[in-house]
Amino acid sequence: MTTALIIFSLFLMLFLSVPIAFGLGSIGLILMLLGDISPLMVPQTFYSVGDNFILLAVPMFLMMSNILLKAGVGDDLFGFAQAWVGNFPGGLAIATILSCSIFAAISGSSVATAATISTVAYPAMIKRGYHKNFCLGILAAGGTLGILIPPSIPMIVYAFVVEESVLSMFLAGIGPGILLALLFIIFSVLYVIFFNKEVTNVKTTHQEKIEYTKKGLPILLMAFIMLGGIYAGIYTPTEAGGIGFLISFIYVVVKKRLNFKGFIQAGLETMKTTVTIFIIIAGAKIFGKAISLYRIPQDLSAIIVTNISDQGMFILVVCITLLILGFIMETLSLILIMMPIFAISIAAMNIDLIWFGIIFTLMIECALITPPVGLNIYVLQAICDAKMSEIAKGVIPFVIIMLFAVFLVYLFPQIALYIPFKL
Repeated sequence: MTTALIIFSLFLMLFLSVPIAFGLGSIGLILMLLGDISPLMVPQTFYSVGDNFILLAVPMFLMMSNILLKAGVGDDLFGFAQAWVGNFPGGLAIATILSCSIFAAISGSSVATAATISTVAYPAMIKRGYHKNFCLGILAAGGTLGILIPPSIPMIVYAFVVEESVLSMFLAGIGPGILLALLFIIFSVLYVIFFNKEVTNVKTTHQEKIEYTKKGLPILLMAFIMLGGIYAGIYTPTEAGGIGFLISFIYVVVKKRLNFKGFIQAGLETMKTTVTIFIIIAGAKIFGKAISLYRIPQDLSAIIVTNISDQGMFILVVCITLLILGFIMETLSLILIMMPIFAISIAAMNIDLIWFGIIFTLMIECALITPPVGLNIYVLQAICDAKMSEIAKGVIPFVIIMLFAVFLVYLFPQIALYIPFKL
């Protein structure tokens, strides 16, 4: 009965549009007071979240992505990709996915990836005859690569919650990230060939290829330094965030791509987003501790383990749950609310937390592009002046592709586990 009341209270908060951080935190505080538990746990939780080395990477990656966004790096990146693949069938669509993949490898943010690439890719694709729904769909889906291809802010939060290695999560995301990008590219090429034949390709001269490559190479070098250093063990993912911020700052200053006003704006946006993320994490931690003291995760886990003994059935139930909740909750909330509930069941079934984390990340990617709370949808609405219905129609095939990628990772766990544990 207690569990049902808590779940009802949580969803009531969501439907009343109470900010998720305050909704979780207030429910957690009420549970503590009713259970005669010291409310001093609340300020202690806020302090522990702010004083955490792993989460220090979040503002660093956000600052880096905001600097690159303000500096118009998307133009260079898309121009570079377009120069080399623009003449292929669906060339601009391929360039969009490649640009999203590369920017994802240095930003860690889905929203930043979608915003950066869509500003230049959308008008170019529309001009060349691509269907509007398809353009919106591929930009929304391409942006989701920002939370799968490392570095990834949601992966940092996931590792923090389940107390796993951020490095292992990052390395596990490489294989599935490449797989998903390839699936997007294959679909895009087939779509253009069979359903969007009026598209005209971009022809680039040899000299133009050289010029665009010169502009794009620094961005590729940033991605190499970020991922190469992490993979080689030269620095931790948290330190990589600081190094990435320093490199991006030096790049935009040397190239004179960002003035002082733009830098201040990037800093303010980073501060707002960081505070929002940390408050959500703190609220979720308070909620998580409260329900743990009431043994709710343990009781739910016992119910799950008793009724679902098959690992495949458990993963299916998790995926369906996340798909449904993704319509009303954003990515961090899904991680912070659901993982404390799933964690005990995962341990009971001997499921690898890194492998499960990749499946979890793929599923919450869907939440980024499904209305009404998909953050990437809001970005595209603002930048592309599009209706939600147009974007929703465009993302349907890409959501199906994401679900297919989940199926492949389930069937072949080494897609996620080979790089972190075999290489």
